[in-house]
Amino acid sequence: MRDVIGLPSLRNSRVVAGADGLDRPVEMTNVMEVPDILPWVKPRELLLTRAYPLRDRPEEIADLLTTLENRGVSAVCFKPGRYLEEIPASAIDEANRISLPIIHLGDGVGFDEIMHEVLSHNLDRRAELIRKTEQTMRELVDVVINDGNLDDVCQMLAERIGVAAAVTTLDGRVRCMRTHSSVSIADVGRGDGAEDGDHTASDNSERSRNAVADELEVLECFDRSGRFRVEDEPSGLERLGQGGSGRRYSWGNCRIEGGDKTLGRIVAFGEGALGATDFRLIEQAAAAAALVLTREQAITAVESKYRTDFVLEVLRGHIASTDRVLSHAESLGWDLSRPINVAVAEVDSESDQTDPENKRAMQSLFADAWTKVVSQDDPAAAVVGSGDQVILLLGAADTEEITARLRSFIADVRGYGGGGRRQFSVGISKPAPDVSGLAAAYQEAMRALEVGRQLERGQGLSHYDSLGVYRLLLQVTKKEELRSFAREVLGPLAGDDKEEYEGLRITLQALLDHNLNVAETARSLFFHYNTLRYRITKLEHMVGSFTEDPNLRLSLALALQIVRLP
Repeated sequence: MRDVIGLPSLRNSRVVAGADGLDRPVEMTNVMEVPDILPWVKPRELLLTRAYPLRDRPEEIADLLTTLENRGVSAVCFKPGRYLEEIPASAIDEANRISLPIIHLGDGVGFDEIMHEVLSHNLDRRAELIRKTEQTMRELVDVVINDGNLDDVCQMLAERIGVAAAVTTLDGRVRCMRTHSSVSIADVGRGDGAEDGDHTASDNSERSRNAVADELEVLECFDRSGRFRVEDEPSGLERLGQGGSGRRYSWGNCRIEGGDKTLGRIVAFGEGALGATDFRLIEQAAAAAALVLTREQAITAVESKYRTDFVLEVLRGHIASTDRVLSHAESLGWDLSRPINVAVAEVDSESDQTDPENKRAMQSLFADAWTKVVSQDDPAAAVVGSGDQVILLLGAADTEEITARLRSFIADVRGYGGGGRRQFSVGISKPAPDVSGLAAAYQEAMRALEVGRQLERGQGLSHYDSLGVYRLLLQVTKKEELRSFAREVLGPLAGDDKEEYEGLRITLQALLDHNLNVAETARSLFFHYNTLRYRITKLEHMVGSFTEDPNLRLSLALALQIVRLP
């Protein structure tokens, strides 16, 4: 409407009410000179009238304005004089209340002149939009052809939408975000221009970008870890929300499709309403991003396979020359000349809910997340993905320190790192003094992983040195011998034929852990003292008089561990 009132035919007109609604879009015009105009009224329409249908009932104009507002009319132009001396005060008050612009037309202007100019203006504007859209598409194609990256795609989209643009992974982790070049820290309430004198232009640009990211990540489309909520954000729909500074923003997103697979999302943020043209730009940017991602994935797949094959050969003990292995690792940015802890992170396939069509993409995200968090702590570490596994060759540390580091990595992968919400376990080996010991260390990490998964129900973190008696039990190659021993010692308690057997095993383990102290065991299990005494009697009927036989207690302790073995 601001553009419309600037047209030559409206040079003598004036806005008498509803000035807050002058940003409403106008797509067409219509004339209201019949009583039953409402069936022909369309959204985003400029309505022209001499008020002939209401010449005898001017008090009804206010109600009519409300109805027109509900129909999506952009504005109403009145030409008082012959049928309406002046616009009623009640109509002006209502127009101000609902922010529906009311235009008082000047003398000597015909409706046909206004309609012609509005139509011509809209056609010119649409032609310009088509030209800009085509230009944007050419520029996006140039980005892809000239080896541009996702940052370039986001920057171009941000410049056109107004505030920022971001590309996310399949599960919503932000891969990159770029802001409009005119957006500064001061614009979002994160500082003032006085500070800029102490920084280079590059520093200021990065600080502004970070400030805008902080401002936008408060929006409800992001969760607390900064992940874009792909599961709650419909593609192709505009959303509105309030940023960290209290300023309101609009945003919309589009899926990035590569063939028959979704590769992620592209999201654009603006301060004004996002229209159909904006979403066409987002779709074009998504197409360009798909080409960039497909190219990156092809290159990464080749490089990843090359790196993974090299690590797997080393872990299999296929080392013809230690010097060649170390030299090759150095060329890949890895330091294998130092003592190494091998760690293995593996997705629990039984609980993994990933769709089969997205499984490969999620595995890639899983490996990428580990690479990201580990590289920040140990840049010389080797990190490769192999199927559902991620193998880490880390600079060695003592049991307590390396376990703490892995625990921190796990928290980051599950949260900020972008590994998704998949359930996985991690096993850690003892330090291998050199590359010749990596094959044995890998086996230790796998054993620790298997035991940890079993004991922690698919989310374990275990160091080989902390396995205790499991280290001895795992050396027994004939697993049936171990299970046979457990059945002989525990009898029916070795199985789960009855629901109560698991509870009785827990009670027996607690008694052994507390050196048969009945009072302490009852407190740890939240049992009444007499309830525990009853259970002890029942257990002794089933496995023997373990309260009086220390050798039987040792056998029972071992048997209980064997039952828990994977």
